[in-house]
Amino acid sequence: MTTTGPLPGDTPRQGGPLPSRRLRRGLRLTELGFGAAQLGNLYRETSDADAAGAVDAAWDAGVRYFDTAPHYGLGLSERRLGPVLAGRPRAEFTVSTKVGRLLVPSQGTARRTDDGGFAVPADQRRVWDFSRDGVLRSLEGSLERLGLDRVDIVYLHDPDDHGEQAATSGVDTLVELREQGVVGAIGAGMNQSAMLAELVERCDLDLVMLAGRYTLLDQRARADLLPLAEERGVGVVAAGVYNSGLLSRDRPAPDATYDYRPAPAALVARAHALADRCERHGATLPTAAVAHPLRHPAVVSVVLGARDARQSAANADRYRARPPEELWADLARDGLVPDVPGTRGTSGAPDVPRVSGAPRAAAERATENGSASRTRNPRGPLA
Repeated sequence: MTTTGPLPGDTPRQGGPLPSRRLRRGLRLTELGFGAAQLGNLYRETSDADAAGAVDAAWDAGVRYFDTAPHYGLGLSERRLGPVLAGRPRAEFTVSTKVGRLLVPSQGTARRTDDGGFAVPADQRRVWDFSRDGVLRSLEGSLERLGLDRVDIVYLHDPDDHGEQAATSGVDTLVELREQGVVGAIGAGMNQSAMLAELVERCDLDLVMLAGRYTLLDQRARADLLPLAEERGVGVVAAGVYNSGLLSRDRPAPDATYDYRPAPAALVARAHALADRCERHGATLPTAAVAHPLRHPAVVSVVLGARDARQSAANADRYRARPPEELWADLARDGLVPDVPGTRGTSGAPDVPRVSGAPRAAAERATENGSASRTRNPRGPLA
């Protein structure tokens, strides 16, 4: 895979697209992506002006990959994202959305507030549906809300409790859409690596979105998903890189959370140890958290959320602040974060090889500074 952009160690230029990495079927994702959960009023209301400003600022910073879902604000995220992108050259950006939560009108609950973590009226309800009809209806609704002629990537969204239907009718329908040229790439997005690895092993996916399971503090994906994805040529989009907040500041806050619970003392101490090493090398904990996943050759993008222009600009600044190579050697030597042999850093990692792949709750959470990851999975690890 050939990347576009500066050489390793250079600072990406302002004004143009950020460096990108190519999926095996040709689509390119900028190394920094925009997560649009907050455009759906995640936790609290976001104004239309702030939402548009967040997208505009991300574009101005060079971001060309934008991720949304019907789940985010019961379609509000898609309704806000599409019109802002509609004025841009369609060939210059990549959009992904998700299927599996079908939105159904619910007038009986319209006077209530959504109980899925978004500050919107509950005039629709989410129905789990990975059937062919459910996938097609969901995608049709997304295209209508976005107002775009197409989406480039479609993910199966959090199929934790619907694995068999997702792996059969869900994937089969997405493969059909890909073969028809309706979408360019297909995948699945979850907050656990084990089921994603199973889907990569079993199905013909192009990429997966992994939330919170490949971070400075959580390396579980190294054991299953990442080596398999690299072997099969399946791209990995990393989300939730701050683990819900513990890694989002230069030093952990006294009330820091890890996977949306109070952070255990041992993890807080480890985060401080990571911050010590970062400071020693002139870096910060958040910039290292953003840079770390991109060192793995299977990872094609890191997605960060933003609520307004300031947060989008901050995300880009963190991406551009390249920690020195000596930091990773220091972290590995001290047993804090294992490094990946042969990596070359951001905008220097190889493209995903052109190899044929073989065949929970409520909100996808995001911290106010722009990290995004999924909610707790009662059956497995947190994200």
